[in-house]
Amino acid sequence: MLTLDRQNAYRDRLRLLQPGWRPATEVYEATIRRYLEPGMRLLDAGCGRGGVVEQLAEHEFRIVGIDPDTGSLREHRLPTQAMPRAAGSVDRLSFASSAFDLVIAGWVLEHLSRPAAAFAEVARVLRPGGHLIAITPNGWHPMTWLNRVLGWAMPLQGWLVPRLYGRAQEDAFPVRYRANSVPRLCQLGAAVGLTPVIIQTVGDPTYLAFGDALFTLGQKLEKLLPAGARVHIVADFVRQ
Repeated sequence: MLTLDRQNAYRDRLRLLQPGWRPATEVYEATIRRYLEPGMRLLDAGCGRGGVVEQLAEHEFRIVGIDPDTGSLREHRLPTQAMPRAAGSVDRLSFASSAFDLVIAGWVLEHLSRPAAAFAEVARVLRPGGHLIAITPNGWHPMTWLNRVLGWAMPLQGWLVPRLYGRAQEDAFPVRYRANSVPRLCQLGAAVGLTPVIIQTVGDPTYLAFGDALFTLGQKLEKLLPAGARVHIVADFVRQ
């Protein structure tokens, strides 16, 4: 089983082998921190049980979370007074226009059934000059193609995920990958006035690191992939 602790141990080895490499989650957090200011209004769209907001507690900003999964909302690791939250969908936000300075979406875009509507809603609730920052799997990566197949066979995905990665079965949500390539993200943003500041792909061979041999194989496979097919995407859009 590839637990998160074991995967992170392989990531530490990768940092030594590839100086300057950072996992996509660190790139995502650093991108968010670039824009944080005291008193700003932040929406965590698809907040789940926690995530990057738990690492940002030292900043004095106002944050609201939404998620369609009520169980995740109840089990969120931040107290409700620190982050008020409610059930809701990204493609139908119950907030006023220009209500937020920053919208973040961690591991959300891959689940959207209506990405065009979701981008339109995010653009609407962002103030001019506000940013959308997202992290999501790259639909062009071979691992994502495999997960796409498993997503079509949801019972199989739900059975495999806990056994391979030690995640709870209830955390295996259906995947659609309708917004999961750099060109597609640019297209979705352009349609609603969201201009990319930067959209970068980040490789990570540790998803295959069920042992040293597979870790080495994963590194070789990553080197063969074109930059546009690396496993994760971190996107930063600004509303014009």
